[in-house]
Amino acid sequence: MIDLTIADDTATVVLNAPAKLNALDEQAIRDLGHAYDEAEAAGVRALVLRGEGRAFCAGRDISQVDPRDDDVIGYLGGLVTPLLQKMSRFPAPTFAVAHGACLGVGLGLLIATDVVYVAESAKIGSPFAALGATLDSGGHALFVERLGAHRTLDLIYTGRLMSGAEAVTAGLFSRVVPDDEVVDTTALAATTAARGATAAFLASKRLVARIRDERLALWDSIDAENTAQAALCDTEDYREGFAAFQEKRIPVFKGR
Repeated sequence: MIDLTIADDTATVVLNAPAKLNALDEQAIRDLGHAYDEAEAAGVRALVLRGEGRAFCAGRDISQVDPRDDDVIGYLGGLVTPLLQKMSRFPAPTFAVAHGACLGVGLGLLIATDVVYVAESAKIGSPFAALGATLDSGGHALFVERLGAHRTLDLIYTGRLMSGAEAVTAGLFSRVVPDDEVVDTTALAATTAARGATAAFLASKRLVARIRDERLALWDSIDAENTAQAALCDTEDYREGFAAFQEKRIPVFKGR
């Protein structure tokens, strides 16, 4: 079950199947995509994704999958990849709470989120050695980029899971937070972002994606920054930010 609530310009999307550690079957993937569509249509200025219970998401729900006729491409290529692309393009800052198991598709959901706050209890890695399967949902790209080839294959071959602190120290995600604080910390960050200059945040979000996906060189990146900054001059929030600075007051951004 996927729950969506919207308040104060912030959407909260909850994976709510704690009995199965929020593992996702095909319908849950579709429902999660619909929740992001609804949040976008509502014009929210920030979004939080979290899981209910002992885990964020243990990955794909394989409890009813027969490997002899499993449509892997249909599930991963037809459902999961489009969902991750939709999440990564969401037109507002996105945040996720990572606790307990964050594996397989669950890891992919984190990769597709802008900012991930990780509980100390989080377990992150590649559990597929015991299944005869391989890491999916963007895990190879994340691990090789941040950990290098040797540490990536070590995790894959051994099935060892990283703690939340280890994952953050390795540069996988944003910061590690005590378990009893991580939900509130993430919600506060999202609320703060929802009051910010949304267009400026999205300019940085697009630029970061280009640097990651297109491997922009320094001067190309600077050119893109210059272009983005010039475009922001026409926004209300840009003018409000300068006026507030000059008038020595706190800016009131409207997200436009």
